[in-house]
Amino acid sequence: MTLPRLLSLALVLTLAACDKPAPRTLRLEPVPRPSLPVEKPVAPTTRVQPISWDADQQTFRLGTAPLKSVRMWTFEGASDGFVLTGGITGLAQNAGLRVTNQAPDPALRSPSGLEINGARGSLVLVRLTRKQASPAWDGTLYYSTVDHAESQAFFARPVIGGSPAVNETLILAFDMAHPTGGGDDWTTSLISQIRLDTDDSPGGAFVIRQIAVTENPGREALGLTPANPKPAAKTAATP
Repeated sequence: MTLPRLLSLALVLTLAACDKPAPRTLRLEPVPRPSLPVEKPVAPTTRVQPISWDADQQTFRLGTAPLKSVRMWTFEGASDGFVLTGGITGLAQNAGLRVTNQAPDPALRSPSGLEINGARGSLVLVRLTRKQASPAWDGTLYYSTVDHAESQAFFARPVIGGSPAVNETLILAFDMAHPTGGGDDWTTSLISQIRLDTDDSPGGAFVIRQIAVTENPGREALGLTPANPKPAAKTAATP
């Protein structure tokens, strides 16, 4: 093939290439993702109650009057000997005992051998903050004495305070002079150990701020209705 013909063929091929469209690049559009609702943090609250904690004086108060403590635990940098069955414990960041319940019916027990005079101190106060919810609240206090172990016959429900909301701080008050079960056993005994059941199910978490056994100002001072009077002893009928 002669040179002029080769040049003509090259020119034709070049022009044909110029007529082809440029290759198309694929543009992937972003796939829209479903938006999740933003969980708002729950603001901490403190329940208004007749009994309060005075952080400056490190004491519980009924109104403005301090309640004299027979025994108190504040969990400042230590567990103070309390042990949890059915969960794990740890120290909270700003003082307090962190309690995480991992099994049904968890129980938080004080050290044993307390030998608290029940007649002198018959009001038990527990100040706590709920950190995680759980299906079932309990809030029962059990105890043992030098004469008997823990039993379903000796227990109390709080007369002040109840199931706390998440991030709510409150005080549970147990009137051990008028317990749910046990009669006058507390006030006539030396108390060896106390046990607090927070939730009745796993999943809940609390920070126990303080626990105290204090002198009892009486149900009227606590704003409670009088306890049912004990039935009078039966006397033998005269013939």
